Amino acid sequence: MQTKKILINGQWRETKEQFAVKSPFSREEIALVSMANRDEMEEVIAAAENASAEMRKVPRFKIARGLRKIADVIEKRKDEFARTIAEEAAKPIAAARGEVERGIATFAWAAGEAERFAGEIVPIDTIATGAGKFAYTKRIPRGVIYGITPFNFPLNLVGHKVAPALAAGNAIIIKPSERTPLTAILLSEAFAESGLPPGALQIAPMNVSDMNLIYADERIKMISFTGSAAIGWELKRLANKKAVALELGGSAPVIVDRSADINHSLERTVMGAFSYAGQICISVQRVFVHEKVFGEWTDKFVDRAEKLKKGNPLDEATELSAMIDENAAKKAQLWVSEAADNGARILCGNTRDGAMLDATVLTETSPEMRVNSEEIFAPVATVEKFGEFEEAVAMANNSKYGLQAGVFTNDLKNADYAAENLEYGAVIINDVPTFRVDNMPYGGAKESGFGREGVRYAMEEMSEIRLIVQNR
Repeated sequence: MQTKKILINGQWRETKEQFAVKSPFSREEIALVSMANRDEMEEVIAAAENASAEMRKVPRFKIARGLRKIADVIEKRKDEFARTIAEEAAKPIAAARGEVERGIATFAWAAGEAERFAGEIVPIDTIATGAGKFAYTKRIPRGVIYGITPFNFPLNLVGHKVAPALAAGNAIIIKPSERTPLTAILLSEAFAESGLPPGALQIAPMNVSDMNLIYADERIKMISFTGSAAIGWELKRLANKKAVALELGGSAPVIVDRSADINHSLERTVMGAFSYAGQICISVQRVFVHEKVFGEWTDKFVDRAEKLKKGNPLDEATELSAMIDENAAKKAQLWVSEAADNGARILCGNTRDGAMLDATVLTETSPEMRVNSEEIFAPVATVEKFGEFEEAVAMANNSKYGLQAGVFTNDLKNADYAAENLEYGAVIINDVPTFRVDNMPYGGAKESGFGREGVRYAMEEMSEIRLIVQNR
C-alpha cells in the first residue's frame, strides 16, 4: 500500500494524522494519505495568503503558461490519472479516460481565459454629469479561495475550481473527498511543475470537525462547494460574510416527446441514467415519455439497462461498477423498496451485491416518493407517461431541484416551450441533462445552488468588479 504526502506551500509533507483510501470495488486499502491538522491548516492558509499576493503580480502570460503546463503534465500522465480515478472511485476505465480528457481541456481553456480576462469600458457620458469622464472596470482576484470537492469526479471537479481560481489570479486550497484524494494529489504534482507561486494551490485533506477554522478565518474570501444540498446550504449559513458558490445536484428529468428519435433518446438516456452508477449530479433520474410511445420506449429502456456489463472498473468492457460504498448502495435500494411498498412497480434491478447495485427502473411512482423527490445518486431511474407536452414540463418542474433538464423532441414549438418554461439552470434539447462541456456556464436554480461554474463563469465568481472613473 502506497503512502501519499500532501503539498503544503510547495513542500511534500507527511503528517502525523493519516487516513486510508479503499477501493470501492475490491474494498482493499490502496493508499494511506496524510491529513492536515489545525496547526498545519494555519500554515496552509498563511501560505495561500502570501501566494495570493504574489499571484496578483504575475503577468497574464505567465499564468497562462503555468496552466498550459498543468494540462501538458496531465496529458503526459493521463494513463496514470485514469487508472487512479478507476481504482479510487470505481469509475469504469473508459469513463475515467473521458474525465481525464475533460480535465486537460479545462486547464487549456483556463489558460486562454487568463490571457483575455478583463473588465469593460463603461460609457458614462450618456448624461450631462458624465461629460468629460472616462470609466472602465477591472476584475480583481478575491484572494484565497477554499474549494470543497466530492468523490465522483476526482480530477475534473477539482479542476473546475483550481483552473479558474488560478486563471483569475487567486490562490486556492482544495479539500478533496476523503474517498478520492489520490487524483487530487496527482494534480498537485502537475501543479508543482507549473512555475506558479508554490502556495497558489494546496491540496489539504482535513478533518471535517475543523471546518470552523475555515468559516472563521477572514483570510479566506470565498468558499466554492460541490456536494449535497443539505451540506451546501448549511455551509452557506456558516460561511458568514464570505462569498459562496454552491453546486448541489438534483433529480434531473428527461422528457421524450412523441416526435423524438426513439433510438437516439434511448441510447442517450441509458448513458445518462447509468453511467458511473448514476453518481453524477446531472444523472438522469426521472423520465417522462409520451403515452403514444411509452410502452415501446420503456420496454427497450429496461432491456438495455438489464444488458449493461457489470464488473471491475479496470475491465475495458465494464459499463456498470460498484457504487462508492455499500452504504450508498443500501440507501438507494431502501428507497426503491420503499417506493415499491407504496405502489410503484420495479421493472428491473434493485438487486445488490455489496456496493454493486444493478441498474434499476421503476414506474407507477408518485412525485413525493424519495426516488423522485430526492437526489438518489445511484443507477436508478423512474419512467412515467404524459399526454400533452405542457403536462410533461409541469411534471419535470415538480421538484425542489433545478440543475439541468433534457428534452428529446423534433417539434420546434415544444423545444421553444421547454426552453422558456423548464425551471433549470440549463435545458438540453435532444440530449440528456448529463451532457456537459466544461467551458459552458453550469449551475442550478432552486435548491440546486447558485453561482456558475465553467471556466470563464467561475472566474467571474472568483473575482470582484472594480470601477475606475477618470476625469479628463
